[in-house]
Amino acid sequence: MMTDVLVIGSGISGLTYALKVAQALPETRITIVTKGNKDESNTKYAQGGVAIVSDFDKDSFEKHIEDTMRAGDYMNERSVVEMVIRQGPERFKELVEWGARFDANDKGTYDLGKEGGHTENRVVHHKDITGYEIERSLLAMIEITPNIELLPHHYVIDLITEHHLQQQELNIEDINCFGAYVLDIHTKKIKKMTAKVTLLATGGLGHVYKNTTNPIIATGDGIGLVYRAKGKISNMAFVQFHPTALYDDKDGRLFLISEAVRGFGAKLRTMSGEKFMHFYDEREELASRDIVSRAIDDIMKKTGAEYVGLDCRHLDQEKFLNYFPNIFQACIERGINPFEELVPVVPAQHYLCGGIDVDKDGATSIHNLFSVGECTNTGLHGANRLASNSLLEALVFAHNAAKASIIKLKQKNFDLEKITAVPDWNPAGASISDELVVLKFLREELQSIMSDLVSIVRSDFRLKLALEKEEQIYKSVKKIYKSSVLSPQLSELRNLVSCAYLIITDSLRQKENRGAFYNKNLNQ
Repeated sequence: MMTDVLVIGSGISGLTYALKVAQALPETRITIVTKGNKDESNTKYAQGGVAIVSDFDKDSFEKHIEDTMRAGDYMNERSVVEMVIRQGPERFKELVEWGARFDANDKGTYDLGKEGGHTENRVVHHKDITGYEIERSLLAMIEITPNIELLPHHYVIDLITEHHLQQQELNIEDINCFGAYVLDIHTKKIKKMTAKVTLLATGGLGHVYKNTTNPIIATGDGIGLVYRAKGKISNMAFVQFHPTALYDDKDGRLFLISEAVRGFGAKLRTMSGEKFMHFYDEREELASRDIVSRAIDDIMKKTGAEYVGLDCRHLDQEKFLNYFPNIFQACIERGINPFEELVPVVPAQHYLCGGIDVDKDGATSIHNLFSVGECTNTGLHGANRLASNSLLEALVFAHNAAKASIIKLKQKNFDLEKITAVPDWNPAGASISDELVVLKFLREELQSIMSDLVSIVRSDFRLKLALEKEEQIYKSVKKIYKSSVLSPQLSELRNLVSCAYLIITDSLRQKENRGAFYNKNLNQ
């Protein structure tokens, strides 16, 4: 199968990009593949909103820029921060024109929330399901755009590059992407899907850890694909943990208690009822996520508790229910009444601040391959992401990547001979594996290593031990891969192992504690 543009991922990044290219080039064929349902993405679960400057009487681009830089511990690329924040209002306007709805009063003035690290109220939102609303509106536009085809339950196995062309000498500085090999999960057949331009918008890697706020599909696929294709990846040590995930005694995805709840006035307390954030930062609950997460981690270790409490008992109940109906319902379903008792919360892996290196147009180090969203290292977040800047980043970089792709497609400067020479997937020597229990065991072992040794607080010894354990898992996965028919479970595990390796090795290279990265040996 050949398409003009192959989009991998169906969150805000991939859908925005696809719509912009499709509308500008109506004769261009665009194919979106996603491994789950068409609406399953990190976008869908984003609660807080989009951080943009809209109230220029109280707010300014300069304030938002400084808040972003401070949250990122000034490791951000300032020119990128300025570009994203200054573009924000225009990109948001387009989203509204596509049908996304945001909370506003009768006069049309947006209700602006305040979250950790922000000095002003600037977060536009749709109750506490902003991401769900954005995903809904974008998919509705996709459905009425005739030159876009969306294929759910299609899992990308590998990017197609010169690695796959027979007798092709490889120049690591001059790699081209010609599409991808894609597994149709229903038919279990691997398709060759060639393309002139490919976009990776695969989201995060939350399930490298035991507990994450990410959906089950977040297995670092884009980063794994680019790593195997010899593309450039960096800043992998900066893994952000969200301070307030709803505690559960089972491992897996934890329900997120939005930062906006603390912006609304909720306070963190020990389970004995004592406040503690004032000991860690003058901003208390509204400090940036790295600071709040480490504070909670410290309190839990000092007290031996499995969680701390989020106190909502003093808040206006009617307003709380209006702003956070789904959070309230999630608590009630678990037997917790936020108006009568402390809500048990723990930090959980939430966001990766590094990833695939891209320029301001979302172009990667591999020709004809763009990437947008959480799987990328754009320079916006630095060492720690400011709350609600992720959806903003996705909108701006999807726009820029679409503009660059449109120019590239109009120039028609593609090596069609190489594209047509791409071979079909060769499954020779592989057999169907009956060892899914082994894959499950290895995945859980990897998650335990990362959660116990490469988490909020790290050390030289923990990191070196983690690397030894990761190497053992890598060898086992490699052995299984060489003799087995590929499955989503095996492919995801390959990507998770690659991401774990990159996080560990990048952590070992870090020489100072910045933002979301903390090695206790560097503080002695």
